[in-house]
Amino acid sequence: MSGHGTPIPMTSHRAEPLKGVAEVPGDKSISHRSLILGAMAIGETRISGLLEGDDVLDTAKAMQAFGAEVVNHGGGKWSVFGVGVGGFAEPDQVIDCGNSGTGVRLIMGTMATSPITATFTGDASLNGRPMARITDPLALFGAKAVGRKGGRLPMTIVGAAEPTPVRYVVPVPSAQVKSAVLLAGLNAPGKTVVIEKEATRDHSERMLAGFGAEITVEDTEEGRVITLTGRPELQPQEIAVPRDPSSAAFPVCAALITPGSDVLVPGIGLNPTRAGLFYTLQDMGADLTFENPREEGGEPVADLRAKYSPDMQGIEVPPARAASMIDEYPVLSVVASFAHGKTMMAGVKELRVKESDRIDAMARGLRANGVTVAEGEDWWSVEGLGPDGVPGGGTCESFLDHRIAMSFMVMGMGAQNPVTVDDGSPITTSFPIFEPLMTGLGAKFTRA
Repeated sequence: MSGHGTPIPMTSHRAEPLKGVAEVPGDKSISHRSLILGAMAIGETRISGLLEGDDVLDTAKAMQAFGAEVVNHGGGKWSVFGVGVGGFAEPDQVIDCGNSGTGVRLIMGTMATSPITATFTGDASLNGRPMARITDPLALFGAKAVGRKGGRLPMTIVGAAEPTPVRYVVPVPSAQVKSAVLLAGLNAPGKTVVIEKEATRDHSERMLAGFGAEITVEDTEEGRVITLTGRPELQPQEIAVPRDPSSAAFPVCAALITPGSDVLVPGIGLNPTRAGLFYTLQDMGADLTFENPREEGGEPVADLRAKYSPDMQGIEVPPARAASMIDEYPVLSVVASFAHGKTMMAGVKELRVKESDRIDAMARGLRANGVTVAEGEDWWSVEGLGPDGVPGGGTCESFLDHRIAMSFMVMGMGAQNPVTVDDGSPITTSFPIFEPLMTGLGAKFTRA
């Protein structure tokens, strides 16, 4: 599969019980940050378990373009020989970030406080996504951005020759915005302060501290205040990337809606800022348990066991939980279709500006398969039809969005009739082994 190539229509058929162990790939968020922070350290950072999907590979190519040496040893083992904070060279070519909003936004932040210029582009989906939420705070450091109408890619960033530290209140819950500002702050003198009113995934804070940056986090009446002291000498690290909870969501949710299933998903990162889906599923009555809880690389980890759960009930998902599961709402809406009663999801307007408008994309596809959906600007609800009540039989557009494509492939496993996705090629951006992993458990996928 390739998110940049010829469309690949895929159909998911009702499955026999899913059984076995689902070893999902490494965490995408941590993989991006491992490459970027490794490129800003002095010396060799060694990474194991790196996600080798298109999104992360595009970030690896970008770090090479900025002067770091990146070596693939095979088997998920990589080395990054960094150039130090402020040591980025000006790239010779346009930086193509493919489908990755995380990659492009974090890289823009990283180079924005160096006196270099870089031009960024991506695929049709990424080039349609808003970048002003990143370029506005980067302008406070002294960086300049020139892009297409509406602040969209392709876009050129002129880094600040004499950056100034900033104090920035993040206007929307976004780990990408927060992280871009912190990465920019690394090469600004003094202290850069980021304030988020609602906590988002904190991998950047944890990993910056691990690389030796001076960073503090304090909960105040103003919000979560993160203070970073600029121009540290980052130390290279040995990083074992935990398995991605966002990828784990798909085999977990598939097991919950497929009769007779029992699936173990080992070694999943359960960072509290990422694990909201699993607690939500438990609230719905899912037979989902955490086994062998432990800590690896400073991150909480456990093995997840998911079993068929015909008695799940629709719930009102706490809006405060949205930031910890924003990427998982599409597949949650699929599970909600197989529950009893209505599931309400509010405070989710961020879904409108992901790889696609995910509320609209999921609503269209769910309706095409016989599910009733209501939606507003920052909310949507799904009327559950019970464990055997989803008709299926529809064709869904993926809108170049990997999570939309995988969500509807999961739906087909429990629906009465096959569910078709018009283009499954974007799946490789985050989960390159999705198809063999799921079919190994018992899923039945066909390609047109």
